[in-house]
Amino acid sequence: MKKIVLIPDSFKGTITAGEFCHIAEDVLNQHFPDCQIVPLPLADGGEGTVDCFLQITGYEKVDICVKNAFMEDIPVYYARKGSTAVIEMAMCASLPQAAGRENPSVTTTYGVGEMVRHAVENGAEKVIIGLGGSSTNDAGAGMASALGVKFYDEKDCEFIPVGGTLKCVKNFDTSLTDNLLKNVEVLAMCDIDNPLYGANGAAYIFSPQKGADEEMVKALDENLRHIADVSCDITGKDYSTISGAGAAGGMGFGVCAFMGGSLKAGVNLILDEINFDSAIKNADLIITGEGRIDSQSLSGKAVVGIARRAKTAGVPVIAVVGSMVEGFEDAYGQGLTAVFSTNPVPHTMEQAAVNAHKNLRLTIDNISRLIKL
Repeated sequence: MKKIVLIPDSFKGTITAGEFCHIAEDVLNQHFPDCQIVPLPLADGGEGTVDCFLQITGYEKVDICVKNAFMEDIPVYYARKGSTAVIEMAMCASLPQAAGRENPSVTTTYGVGEMVRHAVENGAEKVIIGLGGSSTNDAGAGMASALGVKFYDEKDCEFIPVGGTLKCVKNFDTSLTDNLLKNVEVLAMCDIDNPLYGANGAAYIFSPQKGADEEMVKALDENLRHIADVSCDITGKDYSTISGAGAAGGMGFGVCAFMGGSLKAGVNLILDEINFDSAIKNADLIITGEGRIDSQSLSGKAVVGIARRAKTAGVPVIAVVGSMVEGFEDAYGQGLTAVFSTNPVPHTMEQAAVNAHKNLRLTIDNISRLIKL
């Protein structure tokens, strides 16, 4: 083995991408002391995205204060390199931050818009927004409001919509936002392909884990349908069915409908930014990983996205995951060579977290021993 590339996503709540690289590099060096180990910790739009970019040469950290999902002040940061800014919506509107008061009918993405505004007003001409892990279901209306979009109800009164009040929007005006973002390219990193509403939309698929009961899910979905109809009437375009419109409580839709932005698979965008194709040149092996691999991984999650790119280059890919769920097997035909679970016996999430680092080390050690044969 002359060269091994480590490019894992995080194991949510247990192992960060950086910790994975540190552990794997330590074990691999013991088995292959003359091998070049290239660590490239990854994120695909969710938590850790900004930190991932901050490890790329040239990016600097920008600290600011914005509103969280409950309109309370919170310190956040984003990454900047030249005229490019990378923003992570989970910084101010994540589900963990809402612990104990989860309610997607009242939470807002307003703080995300504040981050975008700060970046643009300080010279950003390209803004990359990581979507994922949200506590919201406001279709990005809060974010849009912070950027100058004016939403009006039936009495022509301006207000900031949230998931529960999207049904009250009768009109909106993007003039100020259009002017603010006139020369700015806005890209959203999205790792799912769900539409805005319907059985596979933001409310039905994701809002139950954000605190919505059956009745709220139905209401939230109807509200998303409503804002989509209003938007279509005003813009003449239907953004509700594009792949990823339902990401982050419909924020994928909002990026397109209110900001004139576009969506791109998170893993592909970041692989381009880190020059992945160049990094894996002459590599003997790629080791990637994430907390869970299942059928949804085929929709553009990190492991499968990496495998697809690696297949073109002819480099084998091993995935190390916390759990394997039936449905991911098609990935074997898309560049994935093998999958190994870090859990030697069935565990609850809490039990797995306790031994996560030790079990990862053991798994990488076993893979190394197999390779040496």
